[in-house]
Amino acid sequence: MQTIANGYRGLSLLAQLNWDRLLYGAMICGALWAGAYLGTLGLN
Repeated sequence: MQTIANGYRGLSLLAQLNWDRLLYGAMICGALWAGAYLGTLGLN
């Protein structure tokens, strides 16, 4: 049980340190999706 608690603590620390990288990745994916959507609007 202690190993699980330590692993969870380590995982939450890792998430706190890298939340901005996840945000950057989500923003890049969102921008690519928006660009593809706008590109398909021009084809009609």
